[in-house]
Amino acid sequence: MLLSEQAYKKIDREVAKFPADQKQSAVMAALAIAQDEKGWLPPEVMQDVADYLGMPAIAVQEVATFYAMYNTTPIGRNKITICTNLPCALSGGEKAAHYLKQKLGIDYRETTADGQFTLMEGECMGACGDAPVLLVNNKRMCSWMSDDKIDALVEELSEATPK
Repeated sequence: MLLSEQAYKKIDREVAKFPADQKQSAVMAALAIAQDEKGWLPPEVMQDVADYLGMPAIAVQEVATFYAMYNTTPIGRNKITICTNLPCALSGGEKAAHYLKQKLGIDYRETTADGQFTLMEGECMGACGDAPVLLVNNKRMCSWMSDDKIDALVEELSEATPK
């Protein structure tokens, strides 16, 4: 068992939402719980989730590699995903992305040298009218991200995250 007892209890709560013979239906929630604990999903953690849910490891890997919210490689302590779909791009998303790249000194799919930030491109986040939109650690959506708001966000995340 690679996860904590608490993580398995959370997974059990997700599994209980489905018929007993369909434990695999909780795979997305189980992967999210594992990633929250480990920071990313190495192969051995995906195997552990597969074993726990009684499903083939390849099926778990297929889910983890299909959805952008799962990290199958190590990332920084804070993942910032910026929407680059056309509506956001035309409404300041490209400008915000350029500013963030300059500020952090990294490009998409890169991590800062101190391990604090990873920058990713994202598909539509369902908030086109709020562009530019950033998603922090798959959980917090930030809207209308001006340069000043980006500065404040990076500062807040830097201060909140132990080095």
